Amino acid sequence: MASKSNSKSIIDEDEEEEEFEHFDDFTLASSWERFISELEAVCRQWLANGPKNLLVKEAVQMDLFKDLYKVKSEFKYAMKSYCMEYYFETNNDGKVADWNQILHDLQLSFGVKDFLVIAPQSASGVVLDAPEASKLLSAVSIALTNCSCLWPAFVPVHDPSRKAYIGIQNMGTVFTKRFEGDRIGSQVPIKLMHLEGLYELFISKFAYTTVDLSMHQFKVQFKMKLTYRTPSYDDEDEVQEVDADITAPGENRESETRIKMQWDDDCPWSEWYSAEDPVKGFELLAIWSEVTVESSADMAEWENASPLEADKWFLYPILPKNLGISDGNTIGFASQLRLLIKALEMSLEAQFVEDFVSVEKSDSENLKSSAVIPPPTVLDRVLKDLFHEVTEVQLDFSLGEHKSSRAIKGAPLESLFAQFCLHALWFGNCNIRAIAVLWIEFVREVRWCWEESQPLPRVPSCGTIDLSTCLIYQKLHMLAICIDKKRQQNNGHDFDRNDDSATARVQEDLQIPNNSSAFRGVSIDDRKCSAGVAGSMMLLKSQRILYAPITQDPPPMTEDMHEERLQAAEALGDSFSFSAQLEKDILASDMSAFKAANPGAVFEDFIRWHSPKDWENDDSLDVEVSQGTEREGKVEWPPRGKLSERMSDNGNSWRKIWNEALPLPISEQKPLLDPNREGEKVLHYLETLRPRQLLEQMVCTAFRAAADTLNQTSFGDLKQMTTKIGQLYITMASMLKYLQSHKTTVDSDVIEDLKRLCVTFEHIEKLISLAASFHRKFLQSPHLAQSFFSDYYDYYLPKMGTGSTHGDTDTREFDKKQQIRSHEDWKVITSMFTQPTPNQSWRKVLSMGNFLNGHEPILREIIFSKRDRVSGSYYAASNTKLYRQEIETYRMYVCGTSNDLRVALAVASCD
Repeated sequence: MASKSNSKSIIDEDEEEEEFEHFDDFTLASSWERFISELEAVCRQWLANGPKNLLVKEAVQMDLFKDLYKVKSEFKYAMKSYCMEYYFETNNDGKVADWNQILHDLQLSFGVKDFLVIAPQSASGVVLDAPEASKLLSAVSIALTNCSCLWPAFVPVHDPSRKAYIGIQNMGTVFTKRFEGDRIGSQVPIKLMHLEGLYELFISKFAYTTVDLSMHQFKVQFKMKLTYRTPSYDDEDEVQEVDADITAPGENRESETRIKMQWDDDCPWSEWYSAEDPVKGFELLAIWSEVTVESSADMAEWENASPLEADKWFLYPILPKNLGISDGNTIGFASQLRLLIKALEMSLEAQFVEDFVSVEKSDSENLKSSAVIPPPTVLDRVLKDLFHEVTEVQLDFSLGEHKSSRAIKGAPLESLFAQFCLHALWFGNCNIRAIAVLWIEFVREVRWCWEESQPLPRVPSCGTIDLSTCLIYQKLHMLAICIDKKRQQNNGHDFDRNDDSATARVQEDLQIPNNSSAFRGVSIDDRKCSAGVAGSMMLLKSQRILYAPITQDPPPMTEDMHEERLQAAEALGDSFSFSAQLEKDILASDMSAFKAANPGAVFEDFIRWHSPKDWENDDSLDVEVSQGTEREGKVEWPPRGKLSERMSDNGNSWRKIWNEALPLPISEQKPLLDPNREGEKVLHYLETLRPRQLLEQMVCTAFRAAADTLNQTSFGDLKQMTTKIGQLYITMASMLKYLQSHKTTVDSDVIEDLKRLCVTFEHIEKLISLAASFHRKFLQSPHLAQSFFSDYYDYYLPKMGTGSTHGDTDTREFDKKQQIRSHEDWKVITSMFTQPTPNQSWRKVLSMGNFLNGHEPILREIIFSKRDRVSGSYYAASNTKLYRQEIETYRMYVCGTSNDLRVALAVASCD
């Protein structure tokens, strides 16, 4: 029996446990209660995680607010979908941010920090039905109360354009704060355009009386921020009177006495294009800290307050959102370089430049669709600009040249070919056909200069050819030298530059008398062939003074000429023998001139003067003695020394040339440079240049010339910009080296690298224009230009990339402000707010007050608040505690202008 009883009790217990497992919670029986439970669960999870964990898991940073993040969760209730978002800041000090920071609209309107927003997932994103909005807000409020959370919650209501909200917050005591905000988009009552009317609107919220409110005194806390924007000018205002005397002949002086002035007229790029000013203007923020006002009359005085009386001033630049983004639409060097690279791609399709001139003969549909050639008048204007005479003072190749510029195998900025490349960027929008036409006409002009023996403009006619430049520039330099030689020959140039006075000066310097044994037997004519005494050296056989002869300059050589000689040297094998044979003409000329200046000289004399390393002195004797120097009236003779091993060889080619050389001064020698032959070779090269070879050199030169042009920009002491420009040259040199090698094939990878280089160039170009704009606007306060540019540079640099031709998609606005602290800075800033002209004044309707040099604020923001000391009790830990504290019972935020007003009210009440 006992066992049966026990078994029965066990069965009963199992039945009770089974019944307990199937317990129904009737508090969640309705969909409304389940909805609240779901909201509460999510709030508890967010509350438990805290900001740090939420940042790791799912939080998303708000674009405009660097310290504000949000998480969201979706819900369904009554056949509708809702989204609840929790906004929180990483700075959890509990203090509400002030006007010094960029705030979220709800933070600014209602003075909250972290908050919730629940809204329907619909096209409008607002709750249009008032009962639904109240019910939704009530559900969130209950959920927050259940988890003892003090976050304020908001629901967007009414039309989206009104930006209206209702909200509620449990303050942790018997007080609850309710929020309501709305907007008047038009027809703002005149009374609410003034501070006095706004003050009365605020006190009407807590002064329930029918008497005149202006007669009562209420202590109200008042804060104000005014935003002023520098004036923008219409087209008719952006003109400047021009002196009629400087009008060009034939122009209509009456119609041209007023011209429009651009901000970058004196910037180096203005010759090629006009850049849009990246600094659209400035906004000045004048902030008054919290003060106490007691009547409407006080508010009238505040409306007449000048921004000069504000407690703080901040200046904020107005910049375009896409300033740091490469969109490919901005006209500048970078945009035209992209087109030049496209022309380089197409240049691979033809063998001759002339093939691109006729569209009908071309098989490329791309060429037919985009081949536009400017009219002849434009072509003539470009050629006239290229070939007009330039003085030596204007032809300064070092002007604007960066220290790293020569690493790019192009041409100097002011040179003829560099200017041709810059013109080509804009000629016919830089299509391959327009480039071909311009090049053909360019070569024709060069040939005309050659045939008429006219100097080539923008090309030096002397000096050594710079092999670090592109081959076209080297060829033009060679042609300029040949033209100069032709002109000298045509004018009967005299090569003999010596005179007797030179010899006399040398004798005087060496203190050698005319009757010295060193001069005996030397005629005056022999001395005319020399450039003077060669130190203390004397001839070995005749014991006469050794004279340094006047020799011909080595003929100039271009890069391809050096390569030809190098290839020939490799083919012959014996480099020394070839070197002597290769330089035979130069060596024979020097030997002839030496013999003419030093009659009776022997081969050893020439070696001692021309190649001292090949004359070995006897180490036991003094060097001067070995040279045969006169000492105390005696000459140690003969000098002790001998030829080097290579010069004493029986088959030495130098001695053979010496034996064959005749004693001739350079005036009687054949010139080493044949200008006619070399000039025609240059023209043949230019006229038969392959399209690919032309475009490769144009691309390198255009990048270098464009960078050198921008490098001339005046932007003050902005070290970041100087560093960035230096990095640009290094990047260009690295990427353009593939076009500088004749063995490299221009493939798709090279083209893509060049396109990425254009993106980098565009970034730097925009930064330079920004730096120049700041510098111009703050000439009297350069530290402000430095501060603004540094702030933007730090903001922009992470967005700058070279891997995409589309740039960065981050469109966050630049929000850095500079606080104005000194009186000198304030004077510079107020000068930007010039008094309105009569033409501007009649169009302005001034209705708000607080004028700055005749300009009213574009935005006025006001915060009214009222604090009350309250007492009460709350239940905690089994007993009732009393408290007495001061809380903000009323707060009203007002933001607007004369035709747009937003009002947000927060009221704390005891439930």
